[in-house]
Amino acid sequence: QVQLVESGGGLVQAGGSLTLSCAASGRTFTTCAMGWFRQAPGKEREFVAAINRLGGSTTYADSVKGRFTISRDNAKNTAFLQMSSLKPEDTAVYYCAARFTTFIGVVTTLSDYDYWGQGTQVTVSS
Repeated sequence: QVQLVESGGGLVQAGGSLTLSCAASGRTFTTCAMGWFRQAPGKEREFVAAINRLGGSTTYADSVKGRFTISRDNAKNTAFLQMSSLKPEDTAVYYCAARFTTFIGVVTTLSDYDYWGQGTQVTVSS
């Protein structure tokens, strides 16, 4: 079992920045590939970014590439999503997710993740 708690969401103007955090507990963090997803009202949950177990490999959705950065601090059992140049279309509930794996790569498919946080709201005003 692993518990994930997101924080750092809020209201920001277009062009602004936010950093989301995802604190993990319950299992060795380095056994988990981590990902961030988001869900806007009336839309399906979509992939945003992923990072592998040791933090050496990352990947991003095209819509956020160059603006968002995923990272992790394995000593603090925490994953992060730094968001800059935010746009109104980035407005959504953001979820972090964890997958137990021996695989060294990133995991981008929603259904491959084992555990989810409760989500944190990000609202970008125009």
